[in-house]
Amino acid sequence: MTLNILFAAGAARWQDYQMPLREGLAEAEIDANLSLDLDPAEVDYIVYAPDSDLQDFTPYTRCKAVLNLWAGVEGITNNATLTQPLARMVDPGLTQGMVEWVTGHVLRHHLDIDYALARQDGTWDRYVPPLASDRPVTILGMGELGAACAQALVGLGFPVTGWSRRGKAVDGVTMLSGDEGLDEALSSAQILVLLLPKTPGTVNLIDAAALSKLPEGAVIVNPGRGPLIDDDALLAALESGHVRHATLDVFRVEPLPADHPYWAHPRVTVTPHIASETRAASAARVVVENIRRGEADEPFLHLVDRDQGY
Repeated sequence: MTLNILFAAGAARWQDYQMPLREGLAEAEIDANLSLDLDPAEVDYIVYAPDSDLQDFTPYTRCKAVLNLWAGVEGITNNATLTQPLARMVDPGLTQGMVEWVTGHVLRHHLDIDYALARQDGTWDRYVPPLASDRPVTILGMGELGAACAQALVGLGFPVTGWSRRGKAVDGVTMLSGDEGLDEALSSAQILVLLLPKTPGTVNLIDAAALSKLPEGAVIVNPGRGPLIDDDALLAALESGHVRHATLDVFRVEPLPADHPYWAHPRVTVTPHIASETRAASAARVVVENIRRGEADEPFLHLVDRDQGY
């Protein structure tokens, strides 16, 4: 039987994804009609991005799963018309990209490269940073991305503490959970990395109270979600010097408005949501594997827990 697979992730992405998806389906020996335009009642699977024009899933009565191309799913989980199984993207390329971005910026702050660049004025100032073993790093959010970043940093010699809502174990990482665990995780974080999803329980998690628990002169690195941080509280902590620097890749409003205080703040680095991106070649393999699983009556990979929101 020929499967009907709707690509509902935008015409621009179609240019990047159609060949990897077609090739992957052929390699998996899946006979499929992959298209941007199909009769909703005849669709078996939807390859999806939350910024798609498709927001009403009611007509897709035959659809077996919605396969998201993004790691983030907060833009779709509250859609009451979405009753089909929803799988988020866990992509090796996306994970590697996040590891590289996080590791790069943690090392940048650890070695105080910004300070060195600012001193290119003829002054021979022999600043010697501590070794990684003396620079505790905390990661909030220990899912696929958080765990991968944590283990990369452990491999470089950093003592890493990880925190998650639900207790789990990650090799080489001191793992904490719950409210008391969060306080402990913050209190040791000379560098704090935020990799939590956006949920009702994580919005404004990093508020004035949380920031006050960080060591004096801590650095914040946020490639997770913009609403994790209370922006006014962070700006106040930066002004007081309690937080030395913030490197931010994600924001409440994107693109970040040109008049936002972050742009001009000397202790803030803005990057334009580039910490990691889904790569078509590797993401297509994940999508195809889930379609294969659906046809073989095997469990889908990376299903979203609607109650948790991710």
